[in-house]
Amino acid sequence: MWEVAWRPGTWGGLAMRVGQVAFAGASIGVMASGTGFANYTAFCYLIASMGLQSLWSLGLACLDVYALTVKRDLNNALLVSLFVIGDWVTALLSFAASCSAGGVMVLFKRDVLFCRRYPQLPCGRFELAVALAFLSWALSATSAIIMFCLLAAF
Repeated sequence: MWEVAWRPGTWGGLAMRVGQVAFAGASIGVMASGTGFANYTAFCYLIASMGLQSLWSLGLACLDVYALTVKRDLNNALLVSLFVIGDWVTALLSFAASCSAGGVMVLFKRDVLFCRRYPQLPCGRFELAVALAFLSWALSATSAIIMFCLLAAF
């Protein structure tokens, strides 16, 4: 079996899942704390996508904790194929949501100068939420690639 540092059931895998949950949760918290985010569909989609990312990653982090506690190996074809599908779905949704929210922020700040015209709009918070979402996506995409490589090794 091909040994990967961040495979399921290892400390590295747990750290990656905790990072995904932390960045996705922080993105939700920062975006939701900004007033007026619900008026823009891309920001609502970002919150929904990061919520799904948080739940998926939290579930797999709990599975990693269980595997580490009972010293069980999670590398079997059925589990890894399930991880591959879930990771790819959440990674694609996270990327789409991050890009759409990032596009709205570019439009607001640079194209129509919406942030200057309406200073009560917390554009800085929206930007931070998008950056945190991209960090969560980067960890999710890394996990998806690792899971795909593990599945190919079976």
